[in-house]
Amino acid sequence: MMNAALELRQINKAYANGRRVLSDLSYTLQAGEFVAVMGDSGVGKSTLLNLIAGLDAADSGEVLIDGVAMGGLDDDAATRLRREKFGFIFQAFHVLPHLTLAQNVALPLLLNHQSQERAEQMLTAVGLAGRGKDFPRQLSGGELQRVAIARALVHKPKLVLADEPTGNLDPDTARVILMLLRAEIKANGASAIMVTHSEAAAATADRILILTRDGLVPAA
Repeated sequence: MMNAALELRQINKAYANGRRVLSDLSYTLQAGEFVAVMGDSGVGKSTLLNLIAGLDAADSGEVLIDGVAMGGLDDDAATRLRREKFGFIFQAFHVLPHLTLAQNVALPLLLNHQSQERAEQMLTAVGLAGRGKDFPRQLSGGELQRVAIARALVHKPKLVLADEPTGNLDPDTARVILMLLRAEIKANGASAIMVTHSEAAAATADRILILTRDGLVPAA
């Protein structure tokens, strides 16, 4: 039997001020599934992505990736798993200013010892053909967002985590990027969780979940 791509078991998380954001949250994301997560501001959507990615730690509970408990891995093993299997699209881009666009996008390929040819292909796919030698300082916020998306998808990850991936894009560009995101996920047999406030963005997912104080519930 195939393992679920992601399993959350009774995740609990409170902020430093004591405010609880996630309580006994359990959820199973099946292989190949693309879900959108919506919900009120402050309910813990970005926190949830950070916990899945291992960038933050739950107070209790387990995160399993392909049946492997993240909490049971040492730092090196956790880093290797993230590098090989995860693609991240952050709200804040995290594009490295001292690297060219092509170098930024190629970074996951370099870390995974893969051919870097696909970097230019992905820049073209996000509408930045011929810009590979430019530096991040030469780009607008929307263009930086597209670089971040290209970098997240370039190594064909098995789990894509996207935090407001179209937040800095105009509606037409957002539509193109969302279609690319969905196409790449489906072509690579990947799974994805996209946090978004945009109903148009959420509509591109296989299904929509709402993060509430009672956990993840299907949208009405």
